[in-house]
Amino acid sequence: MASVIERDATTEAALPVETPFRRFVGDFVRSRVAVFGLALLCMILLIAVAAPWISPQNPYDLRQLDILDGRMPPGTASMSGYTFVLGSDDQGRDMLSGIFYGLRISLIVGVMSAAIALVAGSAVGLIAAYFGGRVDSLIMRVVDIQLSFPAILLALILLSILGQGMWKIILALVTVQWAYYARTVRGTALVERRKEYVEAARCLALSHARIVFRHLLPNCLPPLIVVGTVQVAHAIALEATLSFLGIGLPITEPSLGLLIANGFEYLLSGKYWISFFPGIALLLTIVSINLVGDQLRDVLNPRLQH
Repeated sequence: MASVIERDATTEAALPVETPFRRFVGDFVRSRVAVFGLALLCMILLIAVAAPWISPQNPYDLRQLDILDGRMPPGTASMSGYTFVLGSDDQGRDMLSGIFYGLRISLIVGVMSAAIALVAGSAVGLIAAYFGGRVDSLIMRVVDIQLSFPAILLALILLSILGQGMWKIILALVTVQWAYYARTVRGTALVERRKEYVEAARCLALSHARIVFRHLLPNCLPPLIVVGTVQVAHAIALEATLSFLGIGLPITEPSLGLLIANGFEYLLSGKYWISFFPGIALLLTIVSINLVGDQLRDVLNPRLQH
């Protein structure tokens, strides 16, 4: 009997301990679609980071551009000797290089605007939920007013005042997005505020800031991660739309939206590649982020698992 007990104890000790991280990874990789989206997103991020080293041309360097190379079809050799794999635009810019550099700008705008909006919106939502009363009512009325306006319309108004530029469009997108985070955090924090650990922290006379950011915030992170992932894709799409309309980034900083806009007037003349390939890159980027975000939603909220 003792040997059986010892054998069972040895077997249990040999089994790997299922940590929260290992459980999270195991739940995430169950979806092949999510794994495909994550692999595609990692490839896009790698291309964006390595753009200066893998691009045949620097689309920002005017010395490398030749107007005689403008609107070349895919597979055509340039005046410099290398081949335009995806063709060139009206400025003689290699489309493959433009897409690589455009991915960098689109991802920087999307990630930075979503991150800043997450910090600002989370702080506002936590304050509203923790203090409640008039503070909560005032903050949520501002949030309701903010969300009543279409995001694209508010961004258009802000950029018409601020003008073009990367930091200006990031500021406009932060102004558009912060209310989503505030509402999400506030709803989660209202539930957490009534739990015993918050009451215990109050009984210990901890400061409001410590209770809010050391106790409430960590328990609000799962929905924040999901919303943040979706908002990155939303910010990239908004930036592309604004740049396509000509009020986003300047022409010297060709994001994917601006590259699509550059070829729009040439679509009817058969020069499809100027808009088509940047459009495909934008679509794959947004789809990959949404696939990852959708699986994160299921993993972090067991009630939504299929």
